[in-house]
Amino acid sequence: MSITIHELDGGVTRVVLAGRIDIKGAQEIDTPLSVIGGSRRALVIDLAEVEFLASIGLRSLVQCAKVVQLKGGKVVLLSPRPVVAEVIQFSGIDELIPIHDDADEAIAAVSPAR
Repeated sequence: MSITIHELDGGVTRVVLAGRIDIKGAQEIDTPLSVIGGSRRALVIDLAEVEFLASIGLRSLVQCAKVVQLKGGKVVLLSPRPVVAEVIQFSGIDELIPIHDDADEAIAAVSPAR
């Protein structure tokens, strides 16, 4: 599991996750996502390279999103693979954290100017 953070123009942060978000993967991203969620208000979580998403991984994403949203910020998910998108949609998490397939749309959706 890897996590890469990109600071974009306009105060938007793009977090790129890659690998499997299973028990081990969730443990690896929990702390970084907590720090990011606690300090950012516009967050795009890129899931294009996530191969598998377990329920514990959903918890990690939801906790981060809730912290950001409590501060009046926005979080979206970007380009999950079909198998990952299915897990997110089946669980109803897409109601809390919208999914976008286009990076520009995702960035626009969280941009503070919007």
